[in-house]
Amino acid sequence: MEHWNSSVGRGFILVGILNDSGSPELLCATITALYMLALASNGLLLLVITMDVRLHVPMYLLLGQLSLMDLLFTSVVTPKALVDYLRRENSISFGGCALQMFLALTLGGAEDLLLAFMAYDRYVAICHPLNYMIFMRPRVCWFMVATSWILASLSALGYTVYTMNYPFCKFQIRHLLCEIPPLLKLACEDTSRYELMVYVMGVSFLIPPLIAILASYSLILFTVLHMPSTEGRKKALVTCSSHLTVVGMFYGAATFMYVLPSSFHSPKQDNIISVFYTIVTPALNPLIYSLRNKEVMGALRRVLGKHMWPTHSTV
Repeated sequence: MEHWNSSVGRGFILVGILNDSGSPELLCATITALYMLALASNGLLLLVITMDVRLHVPMYLLLGQLSLMDLLFTSVVTPKALVDYLRRENSISFGGCALQMFLALTLGGAEDLLLAFMAYDRYVAICHPLNYMIFMRPRVCWFMVATSWILASLSALGYTVYTMNYPFCKFQIRHLLCEIPPLLKLACEDTSRYELMVYVMGVSFLIPPLIAILASYSLILFTVLHMPSTEGRKKALVTCSSHLTVVGMFYGAATFMYVLPSSFHSPKQDNIISVFYTIVTPALNPLIYSLRNKEVMGALRRVLGKHMWPTHSTV
């Protein structure tokens, strides 16, 4: 109880990658640029999907949710990291650390499930196009979205409460944000059982969606290769390759952080990976989708044209 009260009162010190970098000014400028890009690209994609009625279909509903998750995820971490570096103040309260962990785990877990639902959406669209609006009717889409958020938030709440109940003897977190692996290194008690549970639960949470994604795209690939239309085959492959690129980035980082044993990666490597999945990936996801998607680019031109040149809207 003494350790618990001490940790509540003192909070923690976040020693992120900006503090360990050899050229922190350059890295700070790069992270700022990537964060601005993430805000602009995800915000613009959300705006286009919301305002263009032609994009009010299941695929873009799910894509909009992905942009929302990326926008929130990077905003949970990046602004504080940049402000702390500029102010030379790296502290975070106990409650702030718990909240940051809960939000990061919720958004990461929700994206994990959403990517599987997006793979199913592409499978139905390509393999069962005539029944697409039956299998992916609005009620089903919103059920997918709600399931992603609810299951992820419940899982994150359990992880956060359990992790923050450990007594902490050290208060310097060598990481960009409050996450389970770096926090457990500060605990006074043996955490091996809990680390094993985190590993098992991490595998259980990551592997089923990944299997669903791989199964969906295996069936998609089989169907695409038997398409008579070269144009249809090309369009399907471009759409699916965009999704698989996002999946590869997300699951690669998540596997490194939560599936590989801590002995296989150093705190410095964890810091680099944390920048990748909290800042780089959210900035690239909308660009990967939108720049290779004619429908999104067409909707962007229509939305911008309607608001920049309103007098031409009736022509």
